[in-house]
Amino acid sequence: MKKIALFIVLLLTTASCVSTKSTLKNVDDNAPDLVLKKDNTFAIMLFSKDKKYGYDPDYPVNIFYRNTTDEALNESRFLNALTGPNGEKITYKRLETCCPFPTKRSNMGAGFLNVYELRWEGQKKPITLYLNIYEKGILMVPMGLGLKKE
Repeated sequence: MKKIALFIVLLLTTASCVSTKSTLKNVDDNAPDLVLKKDNTFAIMLFSKDKKYGYDPDYPVNIFYRNTTDEALNESRFLNALTGPNGEKITYKRLETCCPFPTKRSNMGAGFLNVYELRWEGQKKPITLYLNIYEKGILMVPMGLGLKKE
């Protein structure tokens, strides 16, 4: 009886994960591949005009680069390219993982967003960014942040 109950729970769990639809709004598989600069950060050419980009879990910064085996490396390649709004050096820390969504780029068939807190000197309140290492999208600097000069 326990085996049957366990099988039913497993079946329901699997079925519910498979039927989940992604809520991500800015995935673009046709986006150009990301390029690394000499300092091992991503080359970012665009600044977002969308207040939700990076700040809303439905509009994360999509930083898929070749594979997802070393998520921290790709996240640092993005975050280390950024500055505060006036060129301030930022510090960041990962707060949590959240917001599961279906993806073909994961062995599990699901991906998660990593949530980061960014701070810089003179800032009144830290900001929170959502990063997605599983999907492609146009890479941009989120509103309110700057880009390191070479």
